[in-house]
Amino acid sequence: MRGIETPVREIRRRVFKEIAKFAYEQKDLSKIEDLPYEIVPGEIARYRDSIYRERAVVGERLRLAMGMSLRPADKPARITKGIDESNIAEKYYEPPLLQVIPSACNACKDKAYIVGEQCQGCMAHPCMEVCPKDAISFVDGYSHIDQDKCIKCGQCSKVCPYGAIYERRRPCEIACGVGAIGTDYAGRAQIDPEKCVSCGMCMVSCPFGAIADKSQIYQLIKAMNEGNEVIAILAPAFVGQFGPKATPNKIKAALLDIGFSDVWEVAVGADAGALEEAEHYAHGVATGEVPFLLTSCCPSWAMLGKKYFPEVIDQISNALTPMVATARAARQTNQNAKIVFVGPCVAKKLEASRKSVRSEVDFVITFEELAAMFEAKEIDFNTYDKEVELNDAFGAGRGYAVASGVAGAIEACVKEYYPGTDIKIDHVEGLAECRKMLLQAKAGKKNGYLIEGMGCPGGCVAGAGTNIPVNKANVQVKKFVKEAEAFVPPETAKY
Repeated sequence: MRGIETPVREIRRRVFKEIAKFAYEQKDLSKIEDLPYEIVPGEIARYRDSIYRERAVVGERLRLAMGMSLRPADKPARITKGIDESNIAEKYYEPPLLQVIPSACNACKDKAYIVGEQCQGCMAHPCMEVCPKDAISFVDGYSHIDQDKCIKCGQCSKVCPYGAIYERRRPCEIACGVGAIGTDYAGRAQIDPEKCVSCGMCMVSCPFGAIADKSQIYQLIKAMNEGNEVIAILAPAFVGQFGPKATPNKIKAALLDIGFSDVWEVAVGADAGALEEAEHYAHGVATGEVPFLLTSCCPSWAMLGKKYFPEVIDQISNALTPMVATARAARQTNQNAKIVFVGPCVAKKLEASRKSVRSEVDFVITFEELAAMFEAKEIDFNTYDKEVELNDAFGAGRGYAVASGVAGAIEACVKEYYPGTDIKIDHVEGLAECRKMLLQAKAGKKNGYLIEGMGCPGGCVAGAGTNIPVNKANVQVKKFVKEAEAFVPPETAKY
């Protein structure tokens, strides 16, 4: 549902906007208690079974937007309970980053195979013949599946000539490529933190908006209000995310207008990373010293490898991620500045919270959250006419935003600076496919390869914090790549 303006997105954006206004206008935080009544006015529910439930969900969203955890279900607690701990100018994300809001979850039914009305009660009844557990019988002339016997193998669905047997699954479960979605005692979705790699695909796939992430939007604005210089570093997927008239130059001007002291392209760090990983490939993989090289820029892909395939950890590139490389470069211009990464990725929020990264990146917000900040400051790109040039990076780094873009950038650098080096490239997107790729690599079937992994299907442009459809974002990024001075960065771009 990325890029579709649903009521779920509308309410999420409104919550972020109101919290941003509270920060910019330095309002009394106790007044947040009133916001559910402003965001969900009247007495008649629009989306759920009661107006009270709708407001309860908004209340939980407000807490998460303040960087707080959900309220306990079995104890009385106001929305603002413990809010003083978030009324600060520096706050790191604390896991769990993604949480299921109990009052929002529809308690969708668990996975099962269901016989639909297309069933014709055919004479061949192949569904019955292939079932390994004799779970299918004829009832009133139609196929019937005994769910107590069914092992959910799906063989019946594959052979039905009418396509009458379909698989029922939770949308969040389908979206999760690591099997982290389970069920609690009440039948609601539950995220297993030991399995989750924080890609956020469950969040954008839930049609009830029951899964949400924590935010630092309030603390970021408070830091600017207190006089801190804050440098925004923009992930290369930013183009097109704020409307067709929001050019890169307008976006930079608007960021300066809403309080940032400077703006950098994260593609600068991606350029440096492409050069470094090209060197690693040419001197390591191509010579046979190491079996293969895994890219490191996607935190969900890297976390997947570390959690599920510890044997391949040594093959994950040790090059700085574009976020960290750019943050280091930006900080050299002002040692006292705070750095905020603005991107499409929810998992970056936890990457920045690692002890090794905290000194480089102070805040992480998504494009969705930045759009709400623009709204809070009444910046409309349809009428906004200020421009400040933003042209820091080369095409290679800008291309990191789309699937296969990372591998393509590294391949171009290998060909430019290590001519004659044979290079084998593979890329994979979506965590389920990423797992298959890592299994192949672990088995020795990908020796000699540079392997790019992207947790989100489509790459960074499909991240959980994006605003526009993936296909439109792809077009915008590729156009921005062509506008760069050159595609391959000079060797001086290394850090």
